[in-house]
Amino acid sequence: MNHSIPKTKYQLMSVATGNIFNDTGWILDAPGESEPGLVRAVYEKKQLELNDEAFGIYKLADWLPVHKMLQGSYAPITYKSKGLARKLGFSNLYITFSGYWPERGIKMKTCSFKETEAYSVCGRLDSKTDKILVVASAGNTARAFAQVCSDNKIPLLLCVPEDNLNALWFETPLDNCVKLIASRTGCDYFDAIHLSNLACEMDGFVAEGGAKNIARRDGMGTTMLSATTTIGEIPEYYFQAVGSGTGAIAAWEANLRLIEDGRFGNRKMKLMVSQNFPFHPIYDAWKANSRSLLPIDDIEARKQVEIIDAKVLSNRKPPYSLAGGLFDAMTDAGGDALLATNEEAKIAGNLFLETEGIDIHPAAAIATATLISAVKNKVVKNDSILMLNITGGGENKFKKERELHYLKPEIIFDVDPYESEVKEQLNNLMW
Repeated sequence: MNHSIPKTKYQLMSVATGNIFNDTGWILDAPGESEPGLVRAVYEKKQLELNDEAFGIYKLADWLPVHKMLQGSYAPITYKSKGLARKLGFSNLYITFSGYWPERGIKMKTCSFKETEAYSVCGRLDSKTDKILVVASAGNTARAFAQVCSDNKIPLLLCVPEDNLNALWFETPLDNCVKLIASRTGCDYFDAIHLSNLACEMDGFVAEGGAKNIARRDGMGTTMLSATTTIGEIPEYYFQAVGSGTGAIAAWEANLRLIEDGRFGNRKMKLMVSQNFPFHPIYDAWKANSRSLLPIDDIEARKQVEIIDAKVLSNRKPPYSLAGGLFDAMTDAGGDALLATNEEAKIAGNLFLETEGIDIHPAAAIATATLISAVKNKVVKNDSILMLNITGGGENKFKKERELHYLKPEIIFDVDPYESEVKEQLNNLMW
Protein backbone atom coordinates (compact mmCIF):
# COMPACT_ATOMS: atom_id res chain seq x y z
CA MET A 1 0.00 0.00 0.00
CA ASN A 2 1.32 3.43 -0.93
CA HIS A 3 1.00 6.23 1.59
CA SER A 4 1.65 9.93 1.23
CA ILE A 5 1.96 12.87 3.58
CA PRO A 6 1.18 16.56 3.21
CA LYS A 7 4.03 19.06 3.37
CA THR A 8 4.82 19.80 6.99
CA LYS A 9 4.16 23.41 7.99
CA TYR A 10 7.00 25.10 9.86
CA GLN A 11 9.25 28.14 10.04
CA LEU A 12 12.89 28.50 10.97
CA MET A 13 14.37 30.21 14.02
CA SER A 14 17.90 31.41 14.62
CA VAL A 15 18.95 29.97 17.99
CA ALA A 16 21.50 32.79 18.37
CA THR A 17 19.06 35.70 17.93
CA GLY A 18 15.56 34.24 18.10
CA ASN A 19 14.74 35.65 14.64
CA ILE A 20 11.97 33.76 12.82
CA PHE A 21 11.98 33.36 9.03
CA ASN A 22 10.63 31.13 6.28
CA ASP A 23 12.47 28.14 4.88
CA THR A 24 12.97 29.28 1.31
CA GLY A 25 15.03 26.28 0.32
CA TRP A 26 18.09 24.44 1.55
CA ILE A 27 18.81 26.88 4.40
CA LEU A 28 21.60 25.76 6.76
CA ASP A 29 22.46 29.13 8.35
CA ALA A 30 20.39 32.11 9.49
CA PRO A 31 20.61 34.77 6.75
CA GLY A 32 22.51 37.94 7.59
CA GLU A 33 23.90 36.68 10.89
CA SER A 34 27.59 36.45 11.66
CA GLU A 35 27.52 34.58 15.00
CA PRO A 36 27.92 30.80 14.51
CA GLY A 37 24.68 29.13 15.46
CA LEU A 38 22.10 26.55 14.48
CA VAL A 39 18.72 27.23 12.96
CA ARG A 40 15.79 25.31 14.42
CA ALA A 41 12.45 24.26 12.96
CA VAL A 42 9.38 25.79 14.62
CA TYR A 43 6.46 23.52 13.72
CA GLU A 44 2.92 24.78 13.26
CA LYS A 45 1.52 21.75 15.09
CA LYS A 46 2.39 22.07 18.77
CA GLN A 47 0.90 18.71 19.69
CA LEU A 48 2.35 15.64 17.99
CA GLU A 49 -0.16 13.41 16.21
CA LEU A 50 1.18 9.98 15.28
CA ASN A 51 0.42 8.36 11.94
CA ASP A 52 0.15 4.55 11.90
CA GLU A 53 3.18 2.25 11.68
CA ALA A 54 2.81 1.83 7.90
CA PHE A 55 4.22 5.35 7.50
CA GLY A 56 7.59 4.30 8.95
CA ILE A 57 9.52 7.26 10.28
CA TYR A 58 6.94 9.53 8.67
CA LYS A 59 4.47 8.54 11.36
CA LEU A 60 6.26 11.43 13.15
CA ALA A 61 6.01 13.78 10.15
CA ASP A 62 4.33 16.53 12.21
CA TRP A 63 7.79 17.29 13.59
CA LEU A 64 9.89 16.53 10.54
CA PRO A 65 10.67 19.27 7.95
CA VAL A 66 9.58 17.17 4.98
CA HIS A 67 7.31 17.51 1.98
CA LYS A 68 7.32 13.94 0.69
CA MET A 69 7.39 10.39 1.96
CA LEU A 70 10.01 7.91 0.79
CA GLN A 71 9.29 4.20 0.94
CA GLY A 72 11.11 1.70 3.13
CA SER A 73 11.66 3.61 6.36
CA TYR A 74 11.21 2.53 9.96
CA ALA A 75 10.76 4.65 13.06
CA PRO A 76 12.87 3.80 16.13
CA ILE A 77 11.14 1.52 18.63
CA THR A 78 11.09 1.84 22.42
CA TYR A 79 10.38 -0.92 24.91
CA LYS A 80 10.73 -1.40 28.66
CA SER A 81 13.77 -3.51 29.41
CA LYS A 82 13.42 -6.67 31.46
CA GLY A 83 16.72 -8.53 31.09
CA LEU A 84 19.27 -5.70 31.25
CA ALA A 85 17.12 -3.81 33.77
CA ARG A 86 17.01 -6.84 36.07
CA LYS A 87 20.77 -7.33 35.75
CA LEU A 88 21.49 -3.68 36.63
CA GLY A 89 18.76 -3.34 39.23
CA PHE A 90 16.60 -0.78 37.39
CA SER A 91 12.81 -0.63 37.51
CA ASN A 92 12.34 1.96 34.73
CA LEU A 93 14.94 1.32 32.04
CA TYR A 94 13.61 1.98 28.53
CA ILE A 95 15.58 1.02 25.46
CA THR A 96 15.13 2.96 22.25
CA PHE A 97 16.41 0.78 19.44
CA SER A 98 17.29 1.62 15.84
CA GLY A 99 18.53 -1.23 13.67
CA TYR A 100 17.54 -4.66 12.44
CA TRP A 101 15.41 -6.66 14.84
CA PRO A 102 12.49 -8.27 12.97
CA GLU A 103 11.19 -9.94 16.13
CA ARG A 104 10.43 -6.46 17.46
CA GLY A 105 9.07 -5.19 14.15
CA ILE A 106 12.01 -3.06 12.99
CA LYS A 107 14.03 -3.81 9.84
CA MET A 108 16.41 -0.93 9.13
CA LYS A 109 18.53 -2.28 6.26
CA THR A 110 21.63 -0.40 7.39
CA CYS A 111 21.13 -1.33 11.06
CA SER A 112 21.67 2.24 12.27
CA PHE A 113 19.69 5.24 13.52
CA LYS A 114 21.40 7.19 10.76
CA GLU A 115 18.48 6.05 8.60
CA THR A 116 16.32 8.45 10.58
CA GLU A 117 18.56 11.26 9.33
CA ALA A 118 18.66 10.06 5.74
CA TYR A 119 14.91 9.62 5.33
CA SER A 120 14.27 13.02 6.89
CA VAL A 121 16.96 14.88 4.90
CA CYS A 122 15.92 13.27 1.61
CA GLY A 123 12.28 14.00 2.48
CA ARG A 124 13.25 17.68 2.76
CA LEU A 125 15.29 17.71 -0.48
CA ASP A 126 13.57 19.35 -3.45
CA SER A 127 12.65 16.60 -5.92
CA LYS A 128 13.37 18.99 -8.82
CA THR A 129 16.92 19.87 -7.76
CA ASP A 130 19.68 19.06 -10.23
CA LYS A 131 22.41 19.23 -7.59
CA ILE A 132 24.30 16.26 -6.19
CA LEU A 133 23.97 15.80 -2.43
CA VAL A 134 27.35 15.61 -0.62
CA VAL A 135 27.71 13.68 2.65
CA ALA A 136 30.86 13.20 4.74
CA SER A 137 30.86 10.30 7.15
CA ALA A 138 32.95 8.03 9.36
CA GLY A 139 30.89 5.11 8.09
CA ASN A 140 27.33 4.51 9.31
CA THR A 141 25.91 7.84 8.08
CA ALA A 142 27.37 7.10 4.65
CA ARG A 143 25.80 3.64 4.63
CA ALA A 144 22.39 5.03 5.53
CA PHE A 145 22.44 7.84 2.97
CA ALA A 146 23.82 5.52 0.31
CA GLN A 147 20.98 3.03 0.81
CA VAL A 148 18.20 5.64 0.92
CA CYS A 149 19.56 7.60 -2.06
CA SER A 150 20.12 4.43 -4.08
CA ASP A 151 16.58 3.18 -3.40
CA ASN A 152 15.12 6.56 -4.38
CA LYS A 153 17.47 7.50 -7.28
CA ILE A 154 18.86 10.59 -5.54
CA PRO A 155 22.36 11.57 -6.82
CA LEU A 156 24.86 11.36 -3.94
CA LEU A 157 28.59 11.89 -3.38
CA LEU A 158 29.99 10.21 -0.26
CA CYS A 159 33.28 11.21 1.38
CA VAL A 160 34.64 8.57 3.80
CA PRO A 161 38.07 7.71 5.30
CA GLU A 162 39.61 4.71 3.52
CA ASP A 163 40.09 2.98 6.89
CA ASN A 164 36.30 2.99 7.36
CA LEU A 165 35.27 1.52 4.00
CA ASN A 166 34.42 -1.80 5.62
CA ALA A 167 31.33 -0.01 7.01
CA LEU A 168 29.93 0.41 3.50
CA TRP A 169 28.19 -2.96 3.13
CA PHE A 170 24.81 -3.46 1.52
CA GLU A 171 22.25 -6.18 0.87
CA THR A 172 22.30 -5.57 -2.89
CA PRO A 173 24.52 -3.55 -5.25
CA LEU A 174 23.71 0.17 -5.19
CA ASP A 175 22.33 2.29 -8.00
CA ASN A 176 24.92 4.19 -10.04
CA CYS A 177 23.55 7.48 -8.66
CA VAL A 178 25.73 6.88 -5.55
CA LYS A 179 29.46 7.66 -5.86
CA LEU A 180 32.16 7.29 -3.21
CA ILE A 181 35.51 9.05 -2.71
CA ALA A 182 37.88 8.38 0.17
CA SER A 183 40.75 9.94 2.10
CA ARG A 184 43.76 7.59 2.22
CA THR A 185 44.58 5.16 5.06
CA GLY A 186 45.73 7.05 8.16
CA CYS A 187 43.18 9.82 7.62
CA ASP A 188 40.09 10.29 9.75
CA TYR A 189 36.58 11.72 9.62
CA PHE A 190 37.85 15.31 9.61
CA ASP A 191 39.86 14.59 6.46
CA ALA A 192 36.70 13.24 4.81
CA ILE A 193 34.88 16.44 5.81
CA HIS A 194 37.68 18.44 4.14
CA LEU A 195 37.07 16.54 0.87
CA SER A 196 33.34 17.18 1.10
CA ASN A 197 33.93 20.91 1.65
CA LEU A 198 36.04 21.10 -1.51
CA ALA A 199 33.31 19.31 -3.48
CA CYS A 200 30.67 21.73 -2.21
CA GLU A 201 32.63 24.68 -3.58
CA MET A 202 31.92 23.36 -7.06
CA ASP A 203 28.85 23.98 -9.18
CA GLY A 204 26.42 21.10 -9.19
CA PHE A 205 27.05 19.94 -5.60
CA VAL A 206 25.18 20.82 -2.41
CA ALA A 207 26.27 20.13 1.17
CA GLU A 208 23.95 17.95 3.21
CA GLY A 209 24.96 20.17 6.12
CA GLY A 210 25.45 17.77 9.03
CA ALA A 211 24.26 19.21 12.34
CA LYS A 212 23.24 22.45 10.61
CA ASN A 213 20.54 20.65 8.65
CA ILE A 214 17.26 20.78 10.59
CA ALA A 215 16.12 17.62 8.84
CA ARG A 216 19.12 15.66 10.09
CA ARG A 217 18.62 16.77 13.70
CA ASP A 218 14.85 16.32 13.72
CA GLY A 219 15.24 12.91 12.09
CA MET A 220 17.54 11.89 14.94
CA GLY A 221 15.12 13.49 17.39
CA THR A 222 12.60 10.76 16.52
CA THR A 223 14.42 8.55 19.04
CA MET A 224 13.27 10.93 21.78
CA LEU A 225 9.76 11.11 20.34
CA SER A 226 9.59 7.31 20.29
CA ALA A 227 10.73 7.05 23.91
CA THR A 228 8.45 9.74 25.31
CA THR A 229 5.28 8.66 23.49
CA THR A 230 5.91 5.06 24.59
CA ILE A 231 6.69 5.88 28.24
CA GLY A 232 3.99 8.56 28.47
CA GLU A 233 6.35 11.12 29.99
CA ILE A 234 9.75 12.68 29.31
CA PRO A 235 12.59 10.47 30.62
CA GLU A 236 14.84 11.68 33.45
CA TYR A 237 18.12 10.56 31.87
CA TYR A 238 19.26 10.07 28.28
CA PHE A 239 22.31 7.86 27.58
CA GLN A 240 23.97 8.00 24.15
CA ALA A 241 27.46 7.75 22.70
CA VAL A 242 28.43 10.85 20.69
CA GLY A 243 30.90 11.78 17.99
CA SER A 244 29.41 15.07 16.90
CA GLY A 245 26.80 15.26 19.65
CA THR A 246 24.12 15.96 17.05
CA GLY A 247 21.92 13.15 18.40
CA ALA A 248 21.98 14.67 21.88
CA ILE A 249 21.25 18.16 20.51
CA ALA A 250 18.32 16.64 18.60
CA ALA A 251 17.02 14.91 21.73
CA TRP A 252 17.19 18.20 23.65
CA GLU A 253 15.31 20.06 20.91
CA ALA A 254 12.66 17.32 20.80
CA ASN A 255 12.47 17.57 24.60
CA LEU A 256 11.64 21.29 24.35
CA ARG A 257 8.88 20.55 21.81
CA LEU A 258 7.45 17.83 24.05
CA ILE A 259 7.29 20.28 26.97
CA GLU A 260 5.42 22.71 24.71
CA ASP A 261 3.10 19.85 23.66
CA GLY A 262 1.90 19.80 27.28
CA ARG A 263 0.96 16.12 27.60
CA PHE A 264 4.31 14.67 28.76
CA GLY A 265 5.36 16.88 31.66
CA ASN A 266 7.83 19.74 31.79
CA ARG A 267 10.98 17.81 32.65
CA LYS A 268 14.31 18.44 30.93
CA MET A 269 16.07 15.11 30.78
CA LYS A 270 19.74 15.01 31.67
CA LEU A 271 22.01 14.34 28.68
CA MET A 272 24.55 11.63 29.59
CA VAL A 273 26.83 11.61 26.55
CA SER A 274 29.73 9.23 26.20
CA GLN A 275 32.92 8.90 24.19
CA ASN A 276 35.35 6.09 23.42
CA PHE A 277 38.64 6.43 25.33
CA PRO A 278 41.27 7.67 24.32
CA PHE A 279 39.51 9.93 21.76
CA HIS A 280 37.29 12.31 23.71
CA PRO A 281 37.34 16.00 22.69
CA ILE A 282 33.77 16.60 23.92
CA TYR A 283 34.52 14.99 27.29
CA ASP A 284 37.66 17.11 27.67
CA ALA A 285 35.89 20.39 26.88
CA TRP A 286 32.91 19.64 29.13
CA LYS A 287 35.05 18.61 32.08
CA ALA A 288 37.10 21.80 31.67
CA ASN A 289 33.85 23.79 31.72
CA SER A 290 34.96 25.23 28.40
CA ARG A 291 32.57 26.39 25.73
CA SER A 292 35.38 25.98 23.21
CA LEU A 293 36.92 22.65 22.30
CA LEU A 294 40.43 22.28 23.68
CA PRO A 295 43.36 22.30 21.22
CA ILE A 296 44.40 18.90 19.90
CA ASP A 297 47.24 18.04 17.55
CA ASP A 298 46.02 16.58 14.26
CA ILE A 299 48.57 13.76 14.27
CA GLU A 300 47.79 12.82 17.88
CA ALA A 301 44.04 12.90 17.15
CA ARG A 302 44.48 10.53 14.19
CA LYS A 303 46.49 8.14 16.42
CA GLN A 304 43.70 8.16 19.01
CA VAL A 305 41.08 7.47 16.35
CA GLU A 306 43.07 4.43 15.16
CA ILE A 307 42.78 2.96 18.67
CA ILE A 308 39.04 3.30 19.29
CA ASP A 309 36.62 0.58 18.19
CA ALA A 310 33.68 2.96 17.78
CA LYS A 311 35.08 4.73 14.70
CA VAL A 312 31.81 6.58 14.15
CA LEU A 313 32.57 8.64 17.28
CA SER A 314 35.69 10.20 15.73
CA ASN A 315 34.57 13.75 14.94
CA ARG A 316 37.40 16.23 15.67
CA LYS A 317 35.27 19.32 15.04
CA PRO A 318 31.85 18.61 16.53
CA PRO A 319 29.11 21.29 16.78
CA TYR A 320 29.87 21.84 20.42
CA SER A 321 30.54 25.57 20.82
CA LEU A 322 28.10 27.29 18.48
CA ALA A 323 24.75 28.72 19.61
CA GLY A 324 22.32 25.83 20.05
CA GLY A 325 25.16 23.29 19.98
CA LEU A 326 26.01 20.56 22.46
CA PHE A 327 27.45 22.88 25.12
CA ASP A 328 24.20 24.86 25.19
CA ALA A 329 22.11 21.68 25.21
CA MET A 330 23.96 20.17 28.16
CA THR A 331 24.11 23.46 30.04
CA ASP A 332 20.34 23.90 29.70
CA ALA A 333 19.27 20.31 30.31
CA GLY A 334 21.97 19.17 32.70
CA GLY A 335 23.90 15.95 32.42
CA ASP A 336 27.50 14.90 32.02
CA ALA A 337 30.16 13.62 29.65
CA LEU A 338 31.33 10.05 30.29
CA LEU A 339 34.03 7.69 29.02
CA ALA A 340 34.30 3.99 28.25
CA THR A 341 37.21 1.92 26.95
CA ASN A 342 37.12 -0.59 24.10
CA GLU A 343 37.20 -3.42 26.64
CA GLU A 344 34.36 -1.96 28.73
CA ALA A 345 32.29 -1.59 25.57
CA LYS A 346 32.90 -5.22 24.56
CA ILE A 347 31.75 -6.41 27.99
CA ALA A 348 28.67 -4.16 27.76
CA GLY A 349 27.85 -5.35 24.23
CA ASN A 350 28.06 -8.98 25.32
CA LEU A 351 25.86 -8.23 28.34
CA PHE A 352 23.26 -6.57 26.11
CA LEU A 353 23.25 -9.57 23.76
CA GLU A 354 22.91 -11.95 26.71
CA THR A 355 20.12 -10.04 28.48
CA GLU A 356 18.18 -8.46 25.59
CA GLY A 357 18.87 -10.92 22.76
CA ILE A 358 20.40 -8.74 20.03
CA ASP A 359 23.89 -7.58 19.07
CA ILE A 360 24.63 -3.84 19.21
CA HIS A 361 27.01 -1.51 17.41
CA PRO A 362 30.30 -0.51 19.15
CA ALA A 363 29.01 3.05 19.68
CA ALA A 364 25.83 1.76 21.34
CA ALA A 365 28.03 -0.51 23.47
CA ILE A 366 29.96 2.58 24.63
CA ALA A 367 26.68 4.14 25.80
CA THR A 368 25.68 0.89 27.52
CA ALA A 369 29.07 0.69 29.25
CA THR A 370 28.66 4.18 30.69
CA LEU A 371 25.16 3.27 31.91
CA ILE A 372 26.70 0.30 33.74
CA SER A 373 29.33 2.62 35.26
CA ALA A 374 26.58 5.06 36.31
CA VAL A 375 24.95 2.23 38.23
CA LYS A 376 28.21 1.30 39.99
CA ASN A 377 28.95 4.92 40.86
CA LYS A 378 25.35 5.59 41.97
CA VAL A 379 25.01 8.47 39.50
CA VAL A 380 21.40 7.45 38.82
CA LYS A 381 18.77 6.02 41.15
CA ASN A 382 17.35 2.52 40.70
CA ASP A 383 13.88 3.87 40.01
CA SER A 384 14.94 6.73 37.69
CA ILE A 385 13.25 6.80 34.28
CA LEU A 386 16.15 6.05 31.95
CA MET A 387 16.34 6.14 28.15
CA LEU A 388 19.21 4.17 26.62
CA ASN A 389 19.55 5.15 22.97
CA ILE A 390 20.81 2.08 21.11
CA THR A 391 21.87 3.83 17.93
CA GLY A 392 22.69 0.70 15.97
CA GLY A 393 22.04 -2.99 16.38
CA GLY A 394 21.26 -6.26 14.69
CA GLU A 395 24.19 -5.91 12.32
CA ASN A 396 25.58 -9.39 13.02
CA LYS A 397 22.11 -10.87 12.67
CA PHE A 398 21.57 -9.02 9.37
CA LYS A 399 24.95 -10.05 7.93
CA LYS A 400 24.52 -13.72 8.87
CA GLU A 401 21.38 -13.93 6.76
CA ARG A 402 22.81 -12.31 3.62
CA GLU A 403 25.61 -12.15 1.10
CA LEU A 404 26.93 -8.58 1.32
CA HIS A 405 28.04 -6.14 -1.35
CA TYR A 406 30.64 -3.44 -0.62
CA LEU A 407 30.74 0.01 -2.21
CA LYS A 408 34.14 0.74 -3.76
CA PRO A 409 35.64 4.25 -3.98
CA GLU A 410 35.93 5.96 -7.35
CA ILE A 411 38.96 7.96 -6.15
CA ILE A 412 41.26 7.78 -3.10
CA PHE A 413 42.94 11.07 -2.17
CA ASP A 414 46.11 11.60 -0.14
CA VAL A 415 46.21 13.53 3.14
CA ASP A 416 45.73 17.27 2.48
CA PRO A 417 45.27 16.95 -1.31
CA TYR A 418 45.58 19.97 -3.55
CA GLU A 419 42.25 21.71 -4.05
CA SER A 420 42.78 21.80 -7.82
CA GLU A 421 43.44 18.04 -7.92
CA VAL A 422 40.26 17.21 -6.02
CA LYS A 423 38.09 19.44 -8.18
CA GLU A 424 39.61 18.21 -11.42
CA GLN A 425 39.01 14.56 -10.56
CA LEU A 426 35.48 15.20 -9.34
CA ASN A 427 34.68 16.92 -12.62
CA ASN A 428 35.52 13.65 -14.37
CA LEU A 429 32.95 11.62 -12.41
CA MET A 430 29.75 10.84 -14.26
CA TRP A 431 26.34 10.51 -12.61
